[in-house]
Amino acid sequence: MSNSISPPKLIFCGFLVFFFCSFASITPTAATDHIVGANKGWNPGVNYTVWANNHTFYVNDLISFRYVKTQYNVFEVNQSGYDNCTTEGALGNWSSGKDFILLNKAKMYFFICGNGQCYNGMKVSVVVHPLPPPPSAAAAAHTPSSNSAVPVFLHKGLVGLKVLVVAVVSIWLGWL
Repeated sequence: MSNSISPPKLIFCGFLVFFFCSFASITPTAATDHIVGANKGWNPGVNYTVWANNHTFYVNDLISFRYVKTQYNVFEVNQSGYDNCTTEGALGNWSSGKDFILLNKAKMYFFICGNGQCYNGMKVSVVVHPLPPPPSAAAAAHTPSSNSAVPVFLHKGLVGLKVLVVAVVSIWLGWL
């Protein structure tokens, strides 16, 4: 039995190291795409207040509106435009039928349908929160008392992925 490693095993190990390094450099925070109305989309007869209350929005998330573009549209308005279903002084308008809107500030956003359907409930307001601190900062800020458990975070499975890569390489090379 030879101690040399075959070329296919070296290539495979190189691939695993590349794969491992690629995942280790991924930033832990990713934006969420919130599809308004979920599978019901942007249509009359949907309670968008209930929908919005079941979501948490953060800076750099997207809010997406899906609708028949020949029937509806989306306007970003101020609170007065929202309350009165008017598009005067609109901050933005979209009409593609698949609109992706970046929520780039921590504030209250107001959206309405501008063709009269706002009166039928086609309006939604969302509160966008600042980004939460990274998990490592949150864990460091947590100072447990002597009788409390310290939380263990396996952030997005990266620790488990590292263990898996090491195990696979070890088995492949015959070290285990």
